[in-house]
Order: sequence, then C-alpha cells, then structure tokens
Amino acid sequence: MRTTVTLEKEAVDELLKKTKARTKASAVREAMSEYLRRRKIEEIRSLKGKLDFDSGTAEARHRER
Repeated sequence: MRTTVTLEKEAVDELLKKTKARTKASAVREAMSEYLRRRKIEEIRSLKGKLDFDSGTAEARHRER
C-alpha cells in the first residue's frame, strides 16, 4: 500500500543508520515490523499468570508418540 507521511529528517536519517537499510521505505518497514513484534511480545507477557491450562493439554504434549 502506498502512503505519504511527513517524518522528521533527523529521525529518518538516524533510522537509516541504525537499520543499515538502503532505502527509506525499507527502513520504515523494518521499524514498523520491529515495533509490532515488540508489542506482540508485550501482549503475550501481559497474559502471564492469567491463563489456566488443564493437565490434559500438558500431558498430551509430553506423551511419547
């Protein structure tokens, strides 16, 4: 999808250096992917202690085939 956004030059320059990307588009794609990956990890971590697994699932996983 093609989108036009206004970004600060300094931020884009730093992003290009940090990602070592050859184009601004690939640097922004990499930054977006990394941001989304970290958010997903945060969401999963927030579930710690909130999920209840039944023993049948754990036993099924460790059963010999």
